[in-house]
Amino acid sequence: MDALSIREYVESDHDAVVHLWGVAFADDPPRNAPELVIQRKLETQRELFLVALLEGRLVGTALGGYDGFRGWVYHLAVSPDHRRLGIGRSLVLEVESCLRALGCPKLNLQIRATNGGVRAFYEELGYSVEDRISMGKVLS
Repeated sequence: MDALSIREYVESDHDAVVHLWGVAFADDPPRNAPELVIQRKLETQRELFLVALLEGRLVGTALGGYDGFRGWVYHLAVSPDHRRLGIGRSLVLEVESCLRALGCPKLNLQIRATNGGVRAFYEELGYSVEDRISMGKVLS
């Protein structure tokens, strides 16, 4: 994967990210529309909005977040045509590196309980299921 590079998002990535997320997160609710997520992320820790490029083509994304207590990874997506090539792994490791550099002691993430393939992917990277209840409240 010599041609793989990971860098921060730039505005010219917009259309490719919208397309990728439309495919990867097709069943997301309207509040998670790609245009809205991009806009919100650019306003908060935009340096943790990472894209993966393979031979200059955007094939993956990951969003990181850190609130001073815990880190998070969101919107890890890899183009279906480029899965199982190590791109997702490279993105996760880069998010971990960025958060570690910020002093983050622990990284959390959430996956849908029905997504066994993603669970196996993260377990291979050293993540484990924790005995927690995930709760949420839609604010808008």
